[in-house]
Amino acid sequence: MNNQSSRSDEMGTKDTGSNNTAKPNIAFIGLGNMGAPMAENLLKAGYALSVYDLSAEATKRLQQAGASVADSPKEAASNAQVVISMLPAGQHVHSVYLGDNGLLAELPKGTLVIDSSTIAAADARVVAEAASKFGINFLDAPVSGGTGGAIAGSLTFIVGGSDDAFAKAEPILAVMGKNIFHAGDHGAGQVAKICNNMLLGILMAGTAEAINLGVKNGLDPKVLSDIMLQSSGRNWTLEVYNPYPQVMENVPSSNGYKGGFMSKLMQKDLNLAMQTAKDTDVETPMGAKATELYEAHTLENGDKDFSSIMARHDSSVLS
Repeated sequence: MNNQSSRSDEMGTKDTGSNNTAKPNIAFIGLGNMGAPMAENLLKAGYALSVYDLSAEATKRLQQAGASVADSPKEAASNAQVVISMLPAGQHVHSVYLGDNGLLAELPKGTLVIDSSTIAAADARVVAEAASKFGINFLDAPVSGGTGGAIAGSLTFIVGGSDDAFAKAEPILAVMGKNIFHAGDHGAGQVAKICNNMLLGILMAGTAEAINLGVKNGLDPKVLSDIMLQSSGRNWTLEVYNPYPQVMENVPSSNGYKGGFMSKLMQKDLNLAMQTAKDTDVETPMGAKATELYEAHTLENGDKDFSSIMARHDSSVLS
């Protein structure tokens, strides 16, 4: 089993399946900040796409890009060999696949289902078990890389499921992502994703705290950030996603904390990590503290990027 693959130009355009057979028809369900650009990259690569979302504005965007628009998930998947979903939470995944008119009861045997939502591992396993009873190949494949990665087609996919299903999905995922990891069996993708995002929440909260300490003691935030970048405090948030306004170009903190990864989604992922820790009796004191900080922050700033946790120390950054 290959644990990771990196996209090449050939992978981004080659046909899926064996012996260069035609690209499968894909149904894409969920066209939010992440789903829409992911779907657009599939269209650019020559895949026939049928899409569904509750937002008329989102579906219009994809229709203009060349997708056909469906009135329901069932209609979107009616002629699809592959279904991809990018949904807000576990209850939405359950509704689409297991609820009234759920897709699993409608899809032909052998259909490949790739769910890129971030949900509890237990929820992913429930859907996977149900899918297997219908002869459907299910993968949990949450992503990392944010909206920028979705637009650029450079996402990281963290996949849980069988080797065979992963092999079928890999060429499709390679159109939307740069790095594709097979983390293990069903649910493994979700576990790996929430571990990553728990660490990210800890790093962002800590980075904001450190920069604030320096600024309140007379340091320039950019100078301090540059110092830490060349020192042992170096981390991803300092390198590419600085939380202090105007330190770095083209990041949410320099655009009123608009776009990016919303704080309420970070809170959701932290809560998933805490629930997993509780279920498996694992201590995560730093994760618990980050969860506490984001819970308080999202009361008024849930739709702002998660780097806006900086406002906990200096509310003027939001003005």
